[in-house]
Amino acid sequence: MLPDDEIAHRWNEVRRRLDASSGDVVLVAVTKTFPSDAWAAVVRAGGGDVGENYAQELMTKSRDYAERFPDLPRPRVHFIGRLQSNKVRGLANVVDLWQTVDRTSLIVEIARWAPGAHVLLQVNATGEPDKGGCPPEQVGALVAEARGMGLVVDGLMVVGPTDGDPDRTRQAFADVGRLADHEGLAVRSMGMSADLEIAVDEGSTMVRVGSALFGDRPPVG
Repeated sequence: MLPDDEIAHRWNEVRRRLDASSGDVVLVAVTKTFPSDAWAAVVRAGGGDVGENYAQELMTKSRDYAERFPDLPRPRVHFIGRLQSNKVRGLANVVDLWQTVDRTSLIVEIARWAPGAHVLLQVNATGEPDKGGCPPEQVGALVAEARGMGLVVDGLMVVGPTDGDPDRTRQAFADVGRLADHEGLAVRSMGMSADLEIAVDEGSTMVRVGSALFGDRPPVG
């Protein structure tokens, strides 16, 4: 992992990229595959939000952070990976914002184990079959289901096209922005390291950035 001072420098650089377009965008540091030291580095750099993709890694990291860094505040934890329903119970006391809710079974489990939780509905705006997210036409029904079960739907989340085509990326973000407007949702989690300027141009209020902060990820396994 990079030294804390390098991560702090990168954090400030990303913030400058965001502030050049809009100063009101939440920066979520994607810390998957990095140790709890990454959470500490983010907090020391002035950040307050981290994103994790894997349930078991997140549970282990959360305990490790509490033990190793008791003098640092705990960052707000976003779950941003593909989520299995059977993992919800173990994550219920760890996750602050569930960003990848895309089906009724997840809504049911989150409402059961984390009553009143804050969630984002993930939208598959590119039509890629291997991408998480519900079809755009199902958003309204899922918003109603989640609210009916007592969850707080803060907004929508989307991942840009796998090929990174800027025109398709812009279209996907614009479509999700319109969906959020239609549903009266304030939060739009759109944009990662490579496309955050496009995302902010299209109304993103939250970006998920990993490589621009931490560099290459360590090998898994």
